[in-house]
Amino acid sequence: QVQLVESGGGLVQPGGSLRLSCTASGFTVDYDIGWFRQAPGKEREGVSCISSSTGYTYYSDSVKGRFTISRDNAKNTVYLQMNSLKPEDTAVYYCAAERGGPSCSGSYFWAYEYWGQGTQVTVSS
Repeated sequence: QVQLVESGGGLVQPGGSLRLSCTASGFTVDYDIGWFRQAPGKEREGVSCISSSTGYTYYSDSVKGRFTISRDNAKNTVYLQMNSLKPEDTAVYYCAAERGGPSCSGSYFWAYEYWGQGTQVTVSS
């Protein structure tokens, strides 16, 4: 069956970096991947996404210039490189998958059919 597994979360100091991974299995069609995050007491926020076919990428204003999304199709893995981390980046980060297309659905979480279990990112000194 379809499965998404996130890894790479942890505790990092402000200004530091982390790289999250999302490994997919069980897909029989092309799929786009999005990264979302949710902090306690806050709404889910779409952070970034990447199209499987065109390489189209999306970044929210809050992470643009600091985060980079990429994918290694041979490894069925999508990465989220997070640099210059801030305390407000603290959240549980989820990856999600939708059917592939020329552009991914950005922050529209309802478009994503499959979700991972999440990985905690904590930015604190």
